[in-house]
Amino acid sequence: MRTRYNAAITALGGYVPENVLTNHDLEKMVDTNDEWIVARTGIKERRIVNDAYIATSDLAVKAVERLLNDAKLSPEAIECVIVATSTPDYIMVSTASVVCEKAGLVNAWGVDSNAACSGFLYALTLGASLIEGGRYKNVIVIGADKNSAIINYEDRNTCILFGDGAGAVLLEQTTEHTGVIDNVFRTDGSGKEQLIVKAGGSMNPSSIETVTNKLNYITQNGRVVFKAAIEGMTQTCNEVFERNDLKSSDVDWLVPHQANLRIIQAVGEKLDISTDHVKVNIDRYGNTTAATIPLCLWDYKNDFKAGDKMILTAFGAGFSWGATYLIWSKLRG
Repeated sequence: MRTRYNAAITALGGYVPENVLTNHDLEKMVDTNDEWIVARTGIKERRIVNDAYIATSDLAVKAVERLLNDAKLSPEAIECVIVATSTPDYIMVSTASVVCEKAGLVNAWGVDSNAACSGFLYALTLGASLIEGGRYKNVIVIGADKNSAIINYEDRNTCILFGDGAGAVLLEQTTEHTGVIDNVFRTDGSGKEQLIVKAGGSMNPSSIETVTNKLNYITQNGRVVFKAAIEGMTQTCNEVFERNDLKSSDVDWLVPHQANLRIIQAVGEKLDISTDHVKVNIDRYGNTTAATIPLCLWDYKNDFKAGDKMILTAFGAGFSWGATYLIWSKLRG
């Protein structure tokens, strides 16, 4: 009889740049103020790369190095790397390839996954599938974004929201009922215009015109995204509950995408999960896109114990959204 494997998270790493961009800093750049930003988003500061030559891959490599150090694992042991990002180093050449080279992951193959803010959850499921199939034992899944590269710091609607960062998790085989248990994902391409970078791809290649018209930056219809995020994350979490015979009281931790504190609070309320069971770090990092959930896991790993039942949920451009049911495993080290 073939052994059935689950994919357990056994190590984590995270990294945010040292440079802090506060709300008071933004007051000097655009027409906004600290009180308004905190009230509307919950964000007090975000970390921003201050060197043009630092790329998304560099953020990811820092997270991977911390993961390997904590796990006491050599780079040669890693067999696959999946990078979730909306800000790849290059249009052609995957960021995962660059990460493998920079981090010395000489035995790993790598691939990118782009589902914006939902990217880490999508990539986590892809990585878990490789483990569950029995062909791979050590897979690293990364969420990393250098959002400052695609932010217009003259647009007060978006520049207040986003930060830079990376988080990584190690997936390993286990025969125990732990790790990634289930997920529900959705995609609706009709929402693409509501949160988008309009230029830089094959649909609208970069040109003098696109740069002049600032089409290479993020644009967002905040009201539409806000409402859709609450509805989508709540819906898929409830589907995960139903599929796995879970009640809100069974959930030890809700780890949501960190897009807006009011969205996080609304989802928690609709799921009847108290605030002390919801992990939040948006106040310190802002929205780091694909990095928000792994950074949350890394930030709060000392709060989690083996056997804890966790729901991870996200919503992002595409539209893309979903929820993952995870049972926490004992970490290496």
